[in-house]
Parts: sequence; structure tokens; C-alpha cells
Amino acid sequence: MEKSNLHILTSQPSLANHFVAELRDIRVQQDSLRFRRNLERLGELLAYEISKTLPYTSTSITTPLGERETELLVEQPVLATILRAGLPMYHGMINYFDKAFSAFVGAYRAEEAGKDVEVNMEYMASSNLNNRVLILADPMLATGKSLVKSYKGMLRHGQPRQVHIAAVIASPEGVAYVQQEIPDVQLWLGDLDERLNEHFYIVPGLGDAGDLAFGPKI
Repeated sequence: MEKSNLHILTSQPSLANHFVAELRDIRVQQDSLRFRRNLERLGELLAYEISKTLPYTSTSITTPLGERETELLVEQPVLATILRAGLPMYHGMINYFDKAFSAFVGAYRAEEAGKDVEVNMEYMASSNLNNRVLILADPMLATGKSLVKSYKGMLRHGQPRQVHIAAVIASPEGVAYVQQEIPDVQLWLGDLDERLNEHFYIVPGLGDAGDLAFGPKI
């Protein structure tokens, strides 16, 4: 599963392990504020890692005592997320890409017992994506269908020159589907789990990220 376009934060021990561990822990999950904050922190870490791959230009900065050359981003990316679970992670990313434009998608799975997952998409608001770097964030990459459908729906707003998808936890099945449907995508994960279960949830995963962050749906 390790490919040049697949990057996993926990492949080497770091503070990311602690944030992911707390997200999974059923005791810590009782604190929705901390759950949201850990999603935000992982969004920040993933934004930082993605930033290393973006184009930079040499710039002269004037200080009170002289001049200093440094490398700054040529342009900020467009940050996109899927409502509602993606909001804390998106917040972390825009903390770092603080001049980025944004896009929001309302997509949700509508599955019936014994049937495959179907994805409904009912809302989209996006900046112009033509020839831009697009970062699409969603905490859980399960089947990958929501992400792929959201991305393809966003193409009505232009063709990005580079696409990054960021998720906190992913399944091998979801990763394979996204790589099949968006061959040039760069995938950035907090962790890669074992499999999907018969209900298309990630195992061991962490449960429903949207419910844990914002309360159960009715």
C-alpha cells in the first residue's frame, strides 16, 4: 500500500500518534471539545506536511535591521471539506494556510441494509479551481465514494493542476478506490487501518467522527 503518492503520519512515531490515539480512545471520546481539537491538530500537521510539496519563490523581507531572503509560497491552495465531520480538520488546515480560499460540500452516505453505499450530494460552494492546488479534507476515508463524488462535482468550478486528499483515518479499500478514480492524487493520512466491515465502517477506526464532534444525528 505504500506508494509515492501515499503519505502516512504514523508511519514514523511522532506527536501525531498521540492525537490519533486520543481520537480512537472510547474514554477520551466522551469529551467532544477534545475530540474536535485533536481533529484540528491533525489538520494542522497534515497541512504542514503538504506545504513541503508546494511551489515556493525567493522573497526579500525587510526587517528593522536589514534584509533577509526567504522562500514563500507562490500561492495559497484552495481548501475544501465535506460537511459536517470535516469542519474541525478544515479549521486546522486554514490555521496554517491562512490566506487560502475555501470550498464546502454537503455529501452524505445513504445506504440500505444489504446494499452498497450510495452518496447523496446536496450542497456545494467553491472558489475557482482552475489551475489551482486543491486540498480536500475529510477525517474518515472509508469507501472513498463521498470524496470521489465530491471531487468530481467540484470540477464544474475548474480543473485543479494538483489534488491532495487528507484524511485522519483510512481503509485500504478506500485508498484503492480513490487512487483508481483520481490517479494523480496525493493522499495524506493520519493512519491506515485494517479493513471495512460489512456496514462499510473502518475497523478498528474510531466510530462516527461527525457524531463524536457535534452530537448524534436524528
